[in-house]
Amino acid sequence: MLAALFVLTVRAAEPDPAVLRYTLPADYKWVDSKEYPGLKSVVLYGDPSKPGPYAVLNRFAAGTFSRPHFHPNDRVIVVVSGTWWMGTGDKFDTSATKPMPPGSSAVHYGGKVHFDGAKGEDCEVIIFGIGPATATRVGER
Repeated sequence: MLAALFVLTVRAAEPDPAVLRYTLPADYKWVDSKEYPGLKSVVLYGDPSKPGPYAVLNRFAAGTFSRPHFHPNDRVIVVVSGTWWMGTGDKFDTSATKPMPPGSSAVHYGGKVHFDGAKGEDCEVIIFGIGPATATRVGER
C-alpha cells in the first residue's frame, strides 16, 4: 500500500518560466557550420554574436577539424561525449593534437592560435565564452 501511495504522489510539474528556462535535446535547433562541413552547433545560452556571456554546444562529426584560428576572448570548453582533439600553433597537423576524453575541460586564451576537432569518432563539446565570439583564421606557415 505504501508503494501505491508513493506512485500516486509522484508527478511531473512544469517549472516556473520566470525562474528558469530549459530545452530538451529533442528540441535543439542545430545549425550547420558554413565553414566546416561536419560541424553543427546549438546555442544553449546568450547570443555569441553579441557582447556578453554565452554557451554553445558543438558537435564534430568524425574527421571534422577547425583550421588554425584565434578568438578575441578566453573560452572554456567541456567535453561532453566522444574524444575531442586540440592542437596549438598556426601549422595544421592533426597528429600533433592532444586527446580530451569526456569530462575533460580546456581554456582557449584570447588571441592564441589553436585548432580542434574529432578524429575517429563524433564528439560534443560545450563552449562557454564572452561575446562577440568571432574567429580569425590564421594562414599556415
